[in-house]
Amino acid sequence: MQDEGKGSRQGRVLVVVTGCIAAYKAAEVLRGLQKAGCDVRVAMTEHATEFVGPITFEALSGHPVVTDLFRASTPIPHIELTDWAELVCVVPATANFLAKMAAGIADDAASTTVLAAGCPVLVAPAMNVRMWSNPQTQANLDILRSSGVDVVMPVAGRLACGAEGEGKLASVEQVVAAALETLRPEPDLSGRAFLVTAGPTHEAIDPVRFLANASSGKMGYAIAAAAARHGARVVLVSGPTALACPPGVDRVDVTSAAEMLEASKAAFASADCAILAAAVADYTPAHPADHKLKKDAEPLGSIELVQTADILRTLSAEKGGRVVIGFAAETGDAVAKAQAKLARKGCDLIVANDVSREDSAFGSDTDAVTFVSPEGAEPLPTLAKPQVAERLIARAATLLEA
Repeated sequence: MQDEGKGSRQGRVLVVVTGCIAAYKAAEVLRGLQKAGCDVRVAMTEHATEFVGPITFEALSGHPVVTDLFRASTPIPHIELTDWAELVCVVPATANFLAKMAAGIADDAASTTVLAAGCPVLVAPAMNVRMWSNPQTQANLDILRSSGVDVVMPVAGRLACGAEGEGKLASVEQVVAAALETLRPEPDLSGRAFLVTAGPTHEAIDPVRFLANASSGKMGYAIAAAAARHGARVVLVSGPTALACPPGVDRVDVTSAAEMLEASKAAFASADCAILAAAVADYTPAHPADHKLKKDAEPLGSIELVQTADILRTLSAEKGGRVVIGFAAETGDAVAKAQAKLARKGCDLIVANDVSREDSAFGSDTDAVTFVSPEGAEPLPTLAKPQVAERLIARAATLLEA
């Protein structure tokens, strides 16, 4: 397989089509990528060919379509394709194919090719609403995200089966935009050290009770994963979460705001950039009990609270020529509140997020954020958290260069 066109186009994309009624949309994605200047090649599962014939993709791409490892036009198609590709885009991605990817199964041409990929992988799921909401599907997605796979989230709507709900393939425009975002020149963070904080903190009332918030840690973990992918040394200071540590990241587990402050100060001492995505408690009980409080003998009519230390303000005051980025999780008028927070804290950038929005709530897989800096506000469209992380790492790299 020759590398014709290498360097003369915007990117080389391998589109992997799986067996779903939305397979015809993959042809539109292919055309959208071509219009953006990409060279596109295609691999298909056997079931995908029941919905759209390979000849359609051969005619559109100008290249042979790989459907069978033993009947391809080249001896080792899965290796040659992935050596060539700068991005693998699985569209549509069925529940079955996502499960194969999560388990590392390679039992046909498409799954073997994806497993061999040495470049970024993007998946655009499409399936029945009950299949999408099945806990096993969501667990598989968590596994894929933790290994660096980006996800273009499906949308709610009327599905091919007649049901209503989430599971409908994202629009062609969204898939193409996500692919082009991934193909943007990547910042090289080799030699840079990042501190990232993530998750909630738990403030003890007694040994078994605590004050907390609904942060899942997904955004901070996505940021840590993105920084590591771009070559940075990353220390992730994490409050209590159920997430797996991203590859190549050193995680420091903490529980309270006080512990997060101390761990963050220690990591920041050798960092070039701090991205403080954790939802740190603003208050902590003044007098936590050293034993479980019994409601009959020691009823809690009230809890005296004291303010926790401000980690963002503390690190910003010590940053010197280093970069510090904070987050503002707000409800309503998030940008104005983030602008005020930027002035108070003295950091370089605030990521404003209205958590009252369904697409930006704590625990969601997407965010609609705005980057707020002294130069102004830059709103981003609703993106999957790994895509927001990529945008933020690119901005951090620019700030480091400056």
